[in-house]
Amino acid sequence: MRVDSKKDSDLEYFEFQNFVRAIFRQKLVVIVFTLLGAALAASYAFLVSPVYEAKAFVIPPSQNDISNFNYGRMKESELVPYTVKDVYEIYTRYLQAESLRLDFFSKTYLPSLSSDERKKSRDVLYSTFSRVLRVVPPLRETSDRYSVVVQATDPQKAKEWVAAYVAQAGELAKSEMIKNVSIESEVRARNLEQQISSAREKSSKAKEDSIARLSEALRIAESIGLEKPPSITVSQSVIAGGEAGQLTYMRGSKALKAEIESLQARKSDDPFTEHLRDLQDQYYFFKGLKTDPVSVSVYRQDGAVELPDNPVKPNKTLVLILGVVAGLIAGVAFVLLRGFFAVKPE
Repeated sequence: MRVDSKKDSDLEYFEFQNFVRAIFRQKLVVIVFTLLGAALAASYAFLVSPVYEAKAFVIPPSQNDISNFNYGRMKESELVPYTVKDVYEIYTRYLQAESLRLDFFSKTYLPSLSSDERKKSRDVLYSTFSRVLRVVPPLRETSDRYSVVVQATDPQKAKEWVAAYVAQAGELAKSEMIKNVSIESEVRARNLEQQISSAREKSSKAKEDSIARLSEALRIAESIGLEKPPSITVSQSVIAGGEAGQLTYMRGSKALKAEIESLQARKSDDPFTEHLRDLQDQYYFFKGLKTDPVSVSVYRQDGAVELPDNPVKPNKTLVLILGVVAGLIAGVAFVLLRGFFAVKPE
């Protein structure tokens, strides 16, 4: 067994020597292929259009940024205040929305292409656009920083696109927030309007009830000829409470008639309606509540968008290395194949 193993080893060593000799004898061929590979790689690396990458990082807004969204929102008003998380979730939803990507693709990306490029299939163009513009979610669960990455052959275009996309998502999210606040304020105003209407109706019914009670007391006073209150001392609270009981007539017909006429001549019950002014103040507040878009923000940009000055593609060094390696491998393969086909059968 040891003899067979030694023979196999010697045979492999002999074949390796033959392989090395064959390569060495035709080293010029290998060198030519290697130089050819390096030349092709260099042509690609230096002639292909460089690709630049611009990035924008966004983080949640501050409490001060969303404070105007919460103006008038408190437990007493039955409107729960928005949190930073609530607002930022709306923004990140728009940032990753397919609707925004399609809109940006149609209105910004396609117009930037040449007429020949726009003739390609829309699916192919959109697939290319998906590689041009990417939204990268937080890399860690504990992080809330999103990034938007744009790659383009024009560094200025890459910078402008990434800034425009981030801002457009912000405008859409801000519009939704303002619309939500406006709708909730309108609903609150309608509820208050209903409460005001109910309070006025209640006050009107209370006046009618008072007139009915006073009219009945007037008839009693007139029937007994009591024009003025009797000279005997009667507790004022007893007479006042008598509206619900039996002593109101003791005010005398003259006073009762004057009070009835006064109630009937009253043009408005508002000054006599309990809590009406408070309800009206709240109604006018929510009815006129407006959120100034300039005073709110749904995100913060973490740092400025820099103009890229160093292309990310192609990596010239890597391309040259791969070209040399590919040329070397191709030269060796060519030498081996030529040697294989050159061997004639005995």
